[in-house]
Amino acid sequence: MSVANRPPLLTLRECEALQAARRDGAATIECTLDLGLTQVPLALGATDWSCADRRFPYPDSFKPRTVYHWSGDAFEPVARYTTSLFKLVPTEWGAPTFEIDGIKMLPTARLSPYADAEQKVALVAPRGKTVLDTCGGLGYFAAWCLRGGAARVLSFEKNAGVLWLRSLNPWSPGSPWQPPPGDALRLTHGDIAQEIRALPDVSVDAILHDPPRFAIAGELYSQAFYDQLARVLRPGGRLFHYTGAPNSVSRGRALAREVIARLQRANFSAEVNGDGVLARAAAARGR
Repeated sequence: MSVANRPPLLTLRECEALQAARRDGAATIECTLDLGLTQVPLALGATDWSCADRRFPYPDSFKPRTVYHWSGDAFEPVARYTTSLFKLVPTEWGAPTFEIDGIKMLPTARLSPYADAEQKVALVAPRGKTVLDTCGGLGYFAAWCLRGGAARVLSFEKNAGVLWLRSLNPWSPGSPWQPPPGDALRLTHGDIAQEIRALPDVSVDAILHDPPRFAIAGELYSQAFYDQLARVLRPGGRLFHYTGAPNSVSRGRALAREVIARLQRANFSAEVNGDGVLARAAAARGR
């Protein structure tokens, strides 16, 4: 999709900037239409504004914590209700996070979720490797694996609503704003809890596991699932498992400690690393 045909994306910040420039009588303004990836000049008229010869009405009544896309007739929230409410949520750093039924799915308290993904991907050293990305989300792990020289990324995402958000997120690999990932990225709409059983033994070199919280997807924290991760990972391969704040106790659960114990039973060595657990498959499994 060409630059001229990409749907413009706006947040309350851009809406207020457009309205202020209009009130001031400005003829043009530099603005982002892709959540901070680029800045482009916009021509301002009395009743509408334009970019690359495409004209749009001035937005009004925008809400905070909401990304809007041009649907062809109006600016509408990047939010969709199916079995749950899926919503793209802007951040101060440009790269958005997302929510499912109001639950934030990516950490944003201290840094961009995109930069956070960069740090976590670096822990598994993706260059030249086949990486299993168990819960693809907006694709930030996959993006940094590709940028880090991964040979192949096998990414799974269970929710069609998340995949729709991803198609409208300029920061997601495979979206119209990004170069085509080619064969290096294989994105599958499927539940990794089931799909992993079809993966061959010792078929991946590294794993990134960023599951929804335990109360939503307890099966992705189970011993049976960790045994499957051990089965598909090559000896000595690295696994990063996001768990949240390492010392937190939620509803009586010390999650990171529980995860480490189960991974050790699956023949991993494991330790807390930041807001997750970094593990390594045993060099010889004896299976």
